[in-house]
Amino acid sequence: MEYGPAPESQKEAQAWLDQKGRQFGLFIDNAWSDAGETFASNNPADGKELAKLTQATGDDVDRAVAAARRAQPGWQGLGGHGRAKILYSIARLMQKHSRLFAVLETLDNGKTIRETRDADLPLVARHFYYHAGWAQLQDEEFANHRPVGVVGQIVPWNFPLLMLAWKIAPALAAGNTVVFKPAEFTSLTAMLFADICVQAGVPAGVVNIVTGDGRVGEAIVNHAGIDKLAFTGSTEVGRLIRQATAGSGKKLSLELGGKSPFIVFEDADLDAAVEGLVDSIWFNQGQVCCAGSRLLVQESVEERFLNKLRARMDNLRLGSPLDKSMDIGALVDPVQQQRIAGLVESARSEGCTVYQPAGCQIPADGSWFPPTLITGASTSAAVAQAEIFGPVLVAMSFRTPPEAVQLANNTVYGLASCVWTENISLALDVAPQIKAGVVWINTANQFDAACGFGGYRESGYGREGGREGMYEYLVPVSEDARPAAPVLAAPAKAKAAPAAADAFAIDRTAKLYIGGKQARPDGAYSRAIHGADGKFIGEVGEGNRKDIRNAVEAAHKATGWTKATAHNRAQVLFYIAENLAARGEEFAARIGAMTGAKNPEKEVQAAIERLFYWAAWADKYDGLAHQPPMHGITVALNEAIGVIGIVAPNESPLLGFISLVAPAIAVGNRVVVVPSEAHPLSATDLYQVFDTSDLPGGVVNIVTGSADELARTLASHSDIDAVWRHDGSAEGCAEVERLSAASLKRTWTGGAKGRDWYSTAQVGGRAVLAHASQVKNIWIPYGV
Repeated sequence: MEYGPAPESQKEAQAWLDQKGRQFGLFIDNAWSDAGETFASNNPADGKELAKLTQATGDDVDRAVAAARRAQPGWQGLGGHGRAKILYSIARLMQKHSRLFAVLETLDNGKTIRETRDADLPLVARHFYYHAGWAQLQDEEFANHRPVGVVGQIVPWNFPLLMLAWKIAPALAAGNTVVFKPAEFTSLTAMLFADICVQAGVPAGVVNIVTGDGRVGEAIVNHAGIDKLAFTGSTEVGRLIRQATAGSGKKLSLELGGKSPFIVFEDADLDAAVEGLVDSIWFNQGQVCCAGSRLLVQESVEERFLNKLRARMDNLRLGSPLDKSMDIGALVDPVQQQRIAGLVESARSEGCTVYQPAGCQIPADGSWFPPTLITGASTSAAVAQAEIFGPVLVAMSFRTPPEAVQLANNTVYGLASCVWTENISLALDVAPQIKAGVVWINTANQFDAACGFGGYRESGYGREGGREGMYEYLVPVSEDARPAAPVLAAPAKAKAAPAAADAFAIDRTAKLYIGGKQARPDGAYSRAIHGADGKFIGEVGEGNRKDIRNAVEAAHKATGWTKATAHNRAQVLFYIAENLAARGEEFAARIGAMTGAKNPEKEVQAAIERLFYWAAWADKYDGLAHQPPMHGITVALNEAIGVIGIVAPNESPLLGFISLVAPAIAVGNRVVVVPSEAHPLSATDLYQVFDTSDLPGGVVNIVTGSADELARTLASHSDIDAVWRHDGSAEGCAEVERLSAASLKRTWTGGAKGRDWYSTAQVGGRAVLAHASQVKNIWIPYGV
């Protein structure tokens, strides 16, 4: 069967560009500025110029932020229903002009019209419809939350309009105003969207669009008037943004790169899996962060599957993106084509086999690359580890399901994955083991506004879409009531330790607690602890980098805690509370001696209640079952992050310690904790409580010592998945955020403010659980 040409008319899109004079200024405060310094936006399919766009300056960004700041109180004050009406209007207008948007997107980006028309535009409208609903329900469903304020949003060129909708719709629904930067290569649909905003009645200053290269993004990132940044793009740039925002207090969400596994088991419907793979890796020319770029196929069916795949590749059609019969369009820019070609050549030089369809004709003009299959690569090869971001698939085999999981997780990324098998028990066993934010079962590249999307590890953090995506643009009002960072009273003059009555007295220096055992510090140093009256009350070990390393190793071995049922974890927390209560007088006396508190019994009782509180939450922090517009469901699981490093506060040394450790372990994390540097003994006294409460060794590891030094080590450690620091040190918290950028670990820091550790509004509820967990969405189709 031969396909004839089926071109989509570009007449309306070209007419719109002509109407605009093929030159665009910036959209700020609902007005277009005159064009300044300009750069060209070209059609990737033929290299021809489509229009000129303005290179925004720092002053332009200042104007955009100022406009957004002026507009934000009024936009928030419009109320949920008022915002819902405008978002609904945007959705309707996007549908009305969908053909114009689809053609313009194809001209500007190079992706096929089938994709822009049938995938991107319907999902764009869906996001605005869906978030109109959240705006309407905000007061009820997000009670005790407020908008973040002014949001800076930066998106890439692979899904220009869809990324715009993913970012702007939830931000506006929550009551924020935005300064939006489209990708330099693909800004034209954002310019058209600005017209839609005016038609829909979006008030001046609510949406501001500034165009240009990375200098504009840098100005947004560094602007003091931005309250939150939402970035989608490369992992390398994500690191730079994390470093630049460290200590600024800006809320941050990052959706970054991926190297997603596509796992095919021997009992899979191989023909269906081949079609799923085509949609996964050759959709949008492979320029997709969640593309299934690593094929893992069970050895018993490897040859048969690859033969089917090569035959399917031979029938893929590459050519004019406006031709509705084309499967693969143009790459966005020659720079991208050159990068992809270089990686493929490196695979050839390493002895890999590279297959490209012999009959694939590459057009003479524009940026193109044929569909490519690479076999014979080692797991450490560049093409097996690097995000190629092109139509290139790397295939390897596995023998058993555990090996498939091991190979799937052999990457620094964790954005998405696919599992193909007719055995639903196998699928649902494997899916939770894969370290990725999205798992598609017997399908690929499914998205919906109701289902959160985002990654683990170096694929970033934060979610877009769904309830969790709304929380990215909201702040609990309790955060506004946080007190200033407490200032520790100057200690009384230290008094010498009393001489031992017996020369052979046992040393009672509190040791470290690692792997369920007390351990001497590696450096063999200890530090005297004096009470509020200056009296010597004990010694603690001075932990160092090696002690943290040992604690992290112990935590990683304690995986049984994560696999335990939530009910079992709850029982252990209740048991810890019970045993703490039995020794309540002893702990109160210790706190009183260390801090001079007038009523230390209050803190002990609050710590017991806090353990009960998180034990109660342990088996009630359920996920959700979404019903997207497909024949199936999406199950959103709240999963443990892994190993969390915690720096506890100096104030309320027992309650602060428990308030951070208990929620982390309640959802299955293991922790390495640095207790209060000034008052550590109430934490070291917990060793025996833990030992008698059925807490497995390695779940809680305690290393005493310098908060600054140990926090620095925790933030730099590549095998720690998140770091929490709440000791009121602004500089220390900024350092944790900055150092975390190396492995893009998640952080939760207190900055220069303290917390009321007695208030569950400030240290309880879903807001804290969200820091202790990450959401995985598993897509499960059913029926015919």
